[in-house]
Amino acid sequence: MKTRLVVLVLAAALPLAIIGCSKKEPGELSERPAPTAVVDPSTTASITGIVKLDGPPPVFRPIDMSAEAACVQANAAPITPPVVVTGPGDALANVVVYVKSGLGAYHFDTPQDPAVLDQKGCMYDPRVLAFMVNQPFEVKNTDPATHNVHPMAHVNRSWNRSLDAGEAPYVTTFSKPELAIPVVCNIHPWMRAFVFVFADPYFAVTPKSGAFELKNLPPGTYTIEAWHERFGTQDETVTVAPHESKSIAFTFRSSSH
Repeated sequence: MKTRLVVLVLAAALPLAIIGCSKKEPGELSERPAPTAVVDPSTTASITGIVKLDGPPPVFRPIDMSAEAACVQANAAPITPPVVVTGPGDALANVVVYVKSGLGAYHFDTPQDPAVLDQKGCMYDPRVLAFMVNQPFEVKNTDPATHNVHPMAHVNRSWNRSLDAGEAPYVTTFSKPELAIPVVCNIHPWMRAFVFVFADPYFAVTPKSGAFELKNLPPGTYTIEAWHERFGTQDETVTVAPHESKSIAFTFRSSSH
């Protein structure tokens, strides 16, 4: 009777264990099948577009860098947090646009050129950086001050690395796809960046023009997502045929509107 009771308890606990193990971590992308094919370049399509902001951008107070003399000297004028950066025609910068779903089991080569995050003027540059799994991620320190780089990953390994002034860049990789990994400096708490790690090359980070292009896409129906650190995410469903180019637009609404 006791043996039977133990078996029943284990059987009841197993589904809960499976559910617990399948819970996705923050920033984790949906799993895709193992890559078995390559994209046929003779049939590819593209998706282009622009991201805009509806309403006035929020106003932020200048950063107080007075605790670090080197940071004050590195900036001729006060710096405001670059959370919302706009360009001509209400264009919105630092938006990550990427294929959220719909891509088949394709194999993609890993770029060998590094994705570079600089520490300049006691700020991370760029604010938002996107690259591929196993692509070299290079962190530079061009400041006359010591920084430490702390990507707070959930899916990948989280690490914390100090970089002294004049030290050689630190180069590493991320082994798994993950979205919006915050990068902080524990020495200078105002420093912040976000890195995105993708398993495919279909992503873009908008400049001040707000423009983006996802090129060399295999024909298909895709969910395209746009992410912004302040305004969240928006999705659009797009179907592209061979050789077709389609244009879409994302508009985020400012809470100041």
